[in-house]
Amino acid sequence: MAFDNEEFNKRRQQRMEQRKERMKRKRRLNIIVLIAAVCLVLCVSLVMAVKLGWIAPREPQSADAPQTNVPPAQTGLPQTGPAATDAQGNTVIHFVAGGDVNVTPVTVAAGKGENGLDYTAVFQDVLPVFADADVAAVNLEGILYGDQPNAAPTELIGSLRKLGVDMVQMANSHSISQGILGLQASLQTLRDQGLEPLGAYPSNEAFEKSGGYVMWDVHGVRVAFVGFTKGMDGMGLPAGSEHCVNLLYKDYNSTYQKVDADGIRRVLQAAEAAKPDITIALVHWGSEYNQQISTTQEKITRIMQEEGVDAIIGTHSHYVQKMEFDPENGTFVAYSLGDFLGNAEKAGTNYSVILDLEITKDAATGKAKITNYSYVPVFAEKPNEDGSGMRLLRIREAMEGYECNFIHKVSEETYNAMKAALEKIEKTMDSGKK
Repeated sequence: MAFDNEEFNKRRQQRMEQRKERMKRKRRLNIIVLIAAVCLVLCVSLVMAVKLGWIAPREPQSADAPQTNVPPAQTGLPQTGPAATDAQGNTVIHFVAGGDVNVTPVTVAAGKGENGLDYTAVFQDVLPVFADADVAAVNLEGILYGDQPNAAPTELIGSLRKLGVDMVQMANSHSISQGILGLQASLQTLRDQGLEPLGAYPSNEAFEKSGGYVMWDVHGVRVAFVGFTKGMDGMGLPAGSEHCVNLLYKDYNSTYQKVDADGIRRVLQAAEAAKPDITIALVHWGSEYNQQISTTQEKITRIMQEEGVDAIIGTHSHYVQKMEFDPENGTFVAYSLGDFLGNAEKAGTNYSVILDLEITKDAATGKAKITNYSYVPVFAEKPNEDGSGMRLLRIREAMEGYECNFIHKVSEETYNAMKAALEKIEKTMDSGKK
């Protein structure tokens, strides 16, 4: 689809203003923390001076000074202005992706508050991860239509936008769970909320007009985004709407054995004809609650890389699966990022990773490639009895807070669960290294 430079610049400006506001808040917090730390040091120094006899006490001294816990200072303030450049003047941008946002009664209830639904607290701890993204995306396993259990409230979508999400994959199991009408309404609501839907279209005509892809110019780097799904929970697209969802299989409503190579190539070749610097594919594939990578997934990977896809980012299994990076060719595959926000009831579904892809465009040659990646392990804290209070926590930071006895630290049970989750994530990532 042709890039709307005016619209993107408008959204980029809004994003920059949001980042500036977050910077102000973080700076205020830093000042408060600094003042608290200085006061703590002065108090401790005063107590030590009294104990050493340097200062005579004005009144009887208590046996022990009370311990004060101060939260760590915020680091990694969001960047504003143009894209970063390296020492050679090359343009460097970052694409950040979270996994599945599963819309269920449990995840909807996570935003419960005294004044209605508000998901600020749910996403607050992962905000720094998204703050530095030039473009960010998640997969929304739900719709924005009707009152079904998988219907997402607009408050959740608005919170994702405030978090920094720009793009939402809509080619997945729930694309047409409320028919084409539900899909059309969902796509329109996303756009009304300032989000770009990916992989699904309100009509065959809209698909043809878009080419099946989205092209964005990100600080001078042309990035093509494509979205595909293995199927839609056994449902089939009705006649006249056959192209409303990008599909990976011909038998997408049954056994998922016949890869739709022609359909995949059609979309990717259309995107390649628009001359992107980088192509990123978000794919909803694999089997639920299964760590195995199927032979058809491997075939799809080969097809996509043959057609110029640089990064393939998967969802659907609800588990974190391995990542493979070829720095020489600049290709990357993440088979599954896990559940970014889900019920977190089954073992292995209460943690995920947020991916950060570094993309570098060479100033001399004009060529771009994926030059690095990193990931942040995330844990879904158990909600309260009424369903509220779920938080997404950066595992390493939350564990450090527990070990250093910071205020608002997690419980011992959550700490142990996060420690086990981190070990599993790191083992999974090690399995993908060549």
